[in-house]
Amino acid sequence: MNGPGTSEESTGICICHTKNGMLDEDSMRPISVARPFNPVTIPLDKSFRGHAIDLPDNDPRVQRNVTGFEPEQISVSLSSTYDSVWISWITGTLKRIFVIPYPYFDCQYACLTDTQEADCFSVGIEKGRKMDREKTMPVSNPKSYPSRIAVMGDLGLTYNSTSTVEHLRSNKPDLILLVGDVSYANLYLTNGTGSDCYSCSFSDTPIHETYQPRWDYWGRYMQPVISKVPIMMVQGNHEIEEQAQNRTFASYSSRFAFPSKESGSSSTFYYSFNAGGIHFIVLGGYVAYNKSDDQYKWLEKDLANVNREITPWLVATWHPPWYTTYTAHYREAECMKVAMEDLLYQYGVDIVFNGHVHAYERSNRVYNYNLDPCGPVYIAIGDGGNREKMAITHADDPGNCPEPSTTPDEFMGGFCAYNFTSGPAAGKFCWDRQPEYSATGKPACHGILEVKNETHALWTWHRNQDMYNKVGDQIYIVRQPQRCPVKPKVSKNSPVGRGVVVPGGGGGSTVTGVVPGAVVPPPAIPPAVLKSCKNTGSLVSVIGTKRDKRKVYAYHL
Repeated sequence: MNGPGTSEESTGICICHTKNGMLDEDSMRPISVARPFNPVTIPLDKSFRGHAIDLPDNDPRVQRNVTGFEPEQISVSLSSTYDSVWISWITGTLKRIFVIPYPYFDCQYACLTDTQEADCFSVGIEKGRKMDREKTMPVSNPKSYPSRIAVMGDLGLTYNSTSTVEHLRSNKPDLILLVGDVSYANLYLTNGTGSDCYSCSFSDTPIHETYQPRWDYWGRYMQPVISKVPIMMVQGNHEIEEQAQNRTFASYSSRFAFPSKESGSSSTFYYSFNAGGIHFIVLGGYVAYNKSDDQYKWLEKDLANVNREITPWLVATWHPPWYTTYTAHYREAECMKVAMEDLLYQYGVDIVFNGHVHAYERSNRVYNYNLDPCGPVYIAIGDGGNREKMAITHADDPGNCPEPSTTPDEFMGGFCAYNFTSGPAAGKFCWDRQPEYSATGKPACHGILEVKNETHALWTWHRNQDMYNKVGDQIYIVRQPQRCPVKPKVSKNSPVGRGVVVPGGGGGSTVTGVVPGAVVPPPAIPPAVLKSCKNTGSLVSVIGTKRDKRKVYAYHL
């Protein structure tokens, strides 16, 4: 890939931070202000490309180790506020139906409120089994943040995936963000035959099949991690799993809990939540997003309700990237970008995380393909280890610019990616060198976000082939709220989503804040069922707080 930069040392400036919560050892790291980074690409060692082998069904880490309707595949996710968490689990016996994901199993959810006085909560099964204990999220305020947030995408369940997860665990995150493409069950026929390229190997199938046991294998393998560390899911294209009667995303929406209703959303594809002083917005790249659509209207309301005095950081995430220089998926999500980029820019989104492209790429601050000190930093981190190959070719390399008509997403359709009208690429569909908005590109694995205070966040990216403590890319992302004022908050006469009108801002303005505990309770358990659950040992979790202990039972509907 062509670019003026020749080494990582040439890509930034170093400054010394000794105040505002910055540690001494942080003093010689590049930051995202002063000037953009010169574009740099580190070529992929091709020996690492491909050869990813899925974990087989006889691997003990993916085998079922419970009986009857005992819960398994336990996971924790956050609600929209700091004082609530969701716990989900699966009960039942495997039953295979052609293309249809398990009509005979239960995905159970329980929402736990009033955890703000707890140092930890517990997840596990009571009868003689070890209880897992983990910290809850910090209270939402500008001085309080999770220690580490792990970000990964396009994970799958290969031996490479297990390396990513082990690297991630070594960083001891408080929260995991998985930016789409989870189990890759749709690379399999319903008889369990898999392929790196479904369309290549199974081109004669009348409908794109999917092998649902791969979802179970993924849930069992991940349980030791995500039953302790909350995980927030983002829909990816491999979760579409098209079925008869146009049913899609059935497994994705059934197997995980989402704070949709608490955040005013009617969909599992887009929602929001707080983690300390960070407001996260999850968007759907595979559901309608134009201004007349529900997702756009929800996003507009959610952004208007964010109080940046309580949650200074605004982070957005969705699966297909808007800014990528790789040939794979180049400008594929351009219609989503055209519809939503202005809105995110007006409200001052700080960081965007994407997946989909099986590589790592970090941008300079950018808006509408131009360098902009008030635009977000876009980070694509789309190769967590899945069995598909890594992206290695770039659209700006000679002969690699795709034909424009081939670029729109097959599922969403539409065409918005026209030739550039200004700048070095004016009149062309691709640049002829690495674009100036692209700061660095490399093969990917996972990254860690550490928000230090209201203005500084440390982003660190790691490669699987390196030792656990080695850094592949690192930068301080710096907010400049005085230089980049956001769109004024919209006053509301009634609550929208999770918000109510509270005093805030200057000059008598109002902003919307968070209603603690605004959650959807689980259905009440009938006494007879509860007694049966206790007798059969189907207790899935005990939540310990300083005030009480709460028992959550799995029961068969």
